[in-house]
Amino acid sequence: MKKSSENYFYKNAFSMLELVFVIVIIGILAATIIPQTKTNPLQEAAVQLASHIKYTQHLAMMDDRYDSSNIDSNGTVKWYKERWQLVFSNNENTDHQLGYTIFSDHKDDSTGEPNIDEIAKNPQNPNQLMSGGYTGTVKLKIGHSDFMGMKKLNIGKTYAVISVTFSDSCDGSNGSATRISFDHLGRPFEGKQSSMHSPYNIGVEQRLIQTTCTIKLSDSSDSVDINIEPETGYVSTDF
Repeated sequence: MKKSSENYFYKNAFSMLELVFVIVIIGILAATIIPQTKTNPLQEAAVQLASHIKYTQHLAMMDDRYDSSNIDSNGTVKWYKERWQLVFSNNENTDHQLGYTIFSDHKDDSTGEPNIDEIAKNPQNPNQLMSGGYTGTVKLKIGHSDFMGMKKLNIGKTYAVISVTFSDSCDGSNGSATRISFDHLGRPFEGKQSSMHSPYNIGVEQRLIQTTCTIKLSDSSDSVDINIEPETGYVSTDF
């Protein structure tokens, strides 16, 4: 009986040649599949930014700023200047890397630039502000030891993104757009809300985006498009 069991084991065991063959096949598969599963930093940046653009729209719709009694020091109604927006920056506060900040310009006379009390809080960690570096306080400088922002919003440092460009449909009159904002219906706007003369600037300068706005992120070798549709503010990415 013992001899019979030994014969069964030897007959059903792998030979050395078979083991080598299996190892070679696994190696070939690993060499083919693993490179395809590596992350692409530029695409990660685009997915993150698209998500935060949607979050900015969400804040604008949930936190409707309409208030006809809200006026500035000149007696001008300013509620529409306080809409939620996402603005890009690249200066010493971002360590001269590309970063962005989400804020509502509701303090003072709506300057168009955020201060520390106007920046959105990270919904996953209320102790963090949604900024990749900005002016206003030393703790918004990304190199500060007590940086209050979110380092991943500095897409230059985190994802090696070197530029962001807006398509003509949302690039403003001076061709140097750095922000996107939304009204209480979720409709996207170009340019600074702070320089608008009325909620929609009808007859002056139309800031409400009329055709698809494309924001292009680029690194040293590639680019990715983020598209924002008019009216709905629907956001999509093209890899």
